[in-house]
Amino acid sequence: QAQLVESGGGLVQAGGSLRLSCAASEFIFRFNVMGWYRQAPGKQRELVATVTKNGSTNYADSVKGRFTISRDNAKNTVYLQMNSLKPEDTAVYYCGARRWPTGEYDYWGQGTQVTVSS
Repeated sequence: QAQLVESGGGLVQAGGSLRLSCAASEFIFRFNVMGWYRQAPGKQRELVATVTKNGSTNYADSVKGRFTISRDNAKNTVYLQMNSLKPEDTAVYYCGARRWPTGEYDYWGQGTQVTVSS
């Protein structure tokens, strides 16, 4: 069964760290692109970071230098290490998988809440 399951969200003070995990079925983990997106209340879903099956990464300007996306091919898991968190990072974080290098995402996880207090 194709699925993505996020975990690791929570409440943290500004300046703190969290690590999100996205466990994928083996079928999905073979896709070209795995990504983390986030959606804050009243805002559209936005890119946080992506990683290709070859390990190339891409980050939103707002998280560069603070967040790191990585993948563990042995565990079919993608991680998002978030450091120096800010209140504006508060959102529901979603893991997605895209079969092709460009275009719409094919699968999404259920999301995990990240709340950063000031």
